[in-house]
Amino acid sequence: MIGSEGQQVGIVAAPEALSMARTEQLDLVEVAPQSVPPVCRIMDYTKFKYDQAKKEREAKKKQRVMHLKELRLNPKIEAHDYQVKLKHLEKFLKHHDKVKVRMTFRGREMAHMELGRVILDRMVNDAAEYGELEKPAVQEGRNIILVFKPKA
Repeated sequence: MIGSEGQQVGIVAAPEALSMARTEQLDLVEVAPQSVPPVCRIMDYTKFKYDQAKKEREAKKKQRVMHLKELRLNPKIEAHDYQVKLKHLEKFLKHHDKVKVRMTFRGREMAHMELGRVILDRMVNDAAEYGELEKPAVQEGRNIILVFKPKA
């Protein structure tokens, strides 16, 4: 058994340990039930739970959730529109989000998929200072998809 101040009391019978906890107006908490004999501690259980919840809240504040954003392009994109998409990519990567870039082909554009690959290669080179390629360009049906991740 461990006392309220953290001192080691020794092996104590359960009824005696309960009476010791009651005299100090605290709780008897089983800390390690799997050990032989089980280890108990005299403490204020509600304060312990409150402190634990407080630590969890603090840890949660420091967490950063990474989201997956998506940019859609087509092979006939104009220069200004490309620059706008590049700015969005830069903004997302600076906010530590992953970005999925999808080049979509329609109809006869499917015959000239190399034009879309040229645009995607250009985007990879332009975005190299903000992020790195996590997943290289992969064709999935009518789309070519690549994924960027922020630089560490």
